[in-house]
Amino acid sequence: MPRYDFRCRSCGATFELRRAMAQANDPAVCPEGHTDTVKLLSAVAVTGSGTAAPGPTGGGGGGGCCGGGCCG
Repeated sequence: MPRYDFRCRSCGATFELRRAMAQANDPAVCPEGHTDTVKLLSAVAVTGSGTAAPGPTGGGGGGGCCGGGCCG
């Protein structure tokens, strides 16, 4: 189930809720019981080296699909 981050406008608390995507925009109540909350934009973690392996048309010295070695 996805996790959504919220901030309470009344007390400033930041909290998270796990709920179905169909409920993503439903109102949320902060842990202190306040109802004036706003859903925060979540950052997505992306991992990797930041470079793409050369593909079949992408130059480089690799072997196509994986950059060399495993595809013969």
